[in-house]
Amino acid sequence: MKTKNSHIRINAHFYQLLEVPRDASPAVLKAAYHRALLKSHPDKRATHDPTNGVEISLIKQAYAVLSDSQLRDAHDATLDQKSSSTTPRPAQVISLEEFQDESSSVTPEDAEEGPWRYSCRCGGWYRITVPQMENGDHLIACNSCSEVVWVGYELADHET
Repeated sequence: MKTKNSHIRINAHFYQLLEVPRDASPAVLKAAYHRALLKSHPDKRATHDPTNGVEISLIKQAYAVLSDSQLRDAHDATLDQKSSSTTPRPAQVISLEEFQDESSSVTPEDAEEGPWRYSCRCGGWYRITVPQMENGDHLIACNSCSEVVWVGYELADHET
């Protein structure tokens, strides 16, 4: 059965495209939609390079899907299926020693509280916390793009 929305790009992550959380309200979606349109408009971009920015049609499609509850549920189900079927492959391995404490510029060996950040090449950052390390989490995602890194660390044994 072919529906009017069968042309939806299955591999597109519309939340990332509009830079909104998954639980974004209709008002937040609308504001993000307008921001994305302005950011990708040829007259508003920093350069007139046609490869700079996102296709306007994709931004419109993202807003149409996320603002319709049935289409949004289908999009969420697709994302959930993708995330459960594949484990992200880290772009690189980074030692925790290369991370900076969020509250200052000290390195992890000098600060035990965290959380710690490491800059991503996209301008975003990776963030790791003590509870994540205690859970044995090594794969950390960028807050801005889809990159994932493997953070190398060893938990210290605290004997009382």
